[in-house]
Amino acid sequence: MADRRPVLLVVDDEPAILGIVRRFAESEDFDVATHAGGRDLVAELPALKPDVALVDRNMPEVGGLDILRTIREIDPACQVILMTGEATVDSAVEAVKLGALDYLSKPLDFDRLRELLSTVRHGIERRRRLLAADTELASRFEFYGMIGRSPAMQELFDLIRRLAPHARTALLTGETGTGKELVARAMHRLGPRRDRRLVVFNCSAIVDTLFESELFGHTRGAFTGAVDSKAGLFETADRGTLFLDEVGELPLAVQAKLLRAIEYGEVQRVGSSEARRVDVRTIAATNRRLSDEVSAGRFRQDLYYRLNVVDIGLRPLRERREDIPYLTAAFVKEFGERFGKSLTGVSPGAERLLHNAPWPGNIRELRNMIERACMLSEGRMLSEREVLHALGGATQRGPTLPQPAAQADSLDAQPQLDGRTVERVLQQVGGNRSAAARRLGISRRALYRRLDAFGLR
Repeated sequence: MADRRPVLLVVDDEPAILGIVRRFAESEDFDVATHAGGRDLVAELPALKPDVALVDRNMPEVGGLDILRTIREIDPACQVILMTGEATVDSAVEAVKLGALDYLSKPLDFDRLRELLSTVRHGIERRRRLLAADTELASRFEFYGMIGRSPAMQELFDLIRRLAPHARTALLTGETGTGKELVARAMHRLGPRRDRRLVVFNCSAIVDTLFESELFGHTRGAFTGAVDSKAGLFETADRGTLFLDEVGELPLAVQAKLLRAIEYGEVQRVGSSEARRVDVRTIAATNRRLSDEVSAGRFRQDLYYRLNVVDIGLRPLRERREDIPYLTAAFVKEFGERFGKSLTGVSPGAERLLHNAPWPGNIRELRNMIERACMLSEGRMLSEREVLHALGGATQRGPTLPQPAAQADSLDAQPQLDGRTVERVLQQVGGNRSAAARRLGISRRALYRRLDAFGLR
């Protein structure tokens, strides 16, 4: 792709102009596509992918200014040069305001056109260098799947390096989508148990009656449906690491057994009186403020203190916006390759949108948004329109939604989540409760509690 010649699109209803410009531009090492009018041009633009367009302002059917607007909307990376036989100051100013690179009078000044084509070529090379630099920097600042050059992320990486070889328990706190599981995986890979299993358990995805069986196992006939004995996740993770995501969702009865398993290395299967020895490193994560959960009687104080020997807090994306360009470069490269598209980055307008978005879902939301935008993209850069569409208007809607923080996930701790807010978000996601929970920054179980409390279930 780096060796591809730049493409010039010439749009004019005069065949002589098309031929002259073609010969000239080809001598300047451009590939040239010509079009006699603008009526069918819109449908062909995505396939042509021009780097620059030379467009006659005064044509029948569709005028040059309309073509200029269309090109700038569909492919903002494409520069547009207008040409006309009736040049005026006002028309030139109007063209520049609409995003034209320049305005040429007929008969064409080919020395000036040569300068403009050279400017376009240098701009293409600069974008490629910047994308390569951003991608290289993203790789340089990558740490076990996490990307960040901000001081907050560099401190986090250093903390993981120092704690991973020693910490037997750890508590990871942060909003949804900040990368808590990636931190857990990094700690496992950097620790002495790296050659053993890392077992991941999402506490918010299991109904209350199955927690004990999933974590500690059960014997045959222990309950209806227990046709065979089964080892729990603690036994599966023996001599390895168990990652408990959303640990604040565990019922109090299970919390007591979890504490015993961590402190004494013993588990007891449901339906059995036999204590089984296990040696497991336990890393827990939550988007709640567990100290508030303890005060409210929803989380055991002794378990909290046991997990909180090492507390690693992850900052939300809106507090480290300097990382967004590097995350974006890495995601555009990933999804461009996956979808077979020659994407070179994002347009300046799209970059501003990404920088200013509230990102309540943090890195997970950014990654998913870039994936959608790459699917939609028809040009070489993600346009402002494509990013806005992929965001679903989130840049405008975000401030009206609650901003999830590492707070207690309770009705008292987040009073801004009133019934109207929850109902509105459910409508926005078409009733999908998992999507609504992600957008609100809470777990599904917490959402169900709110639905019951507000009479919406």
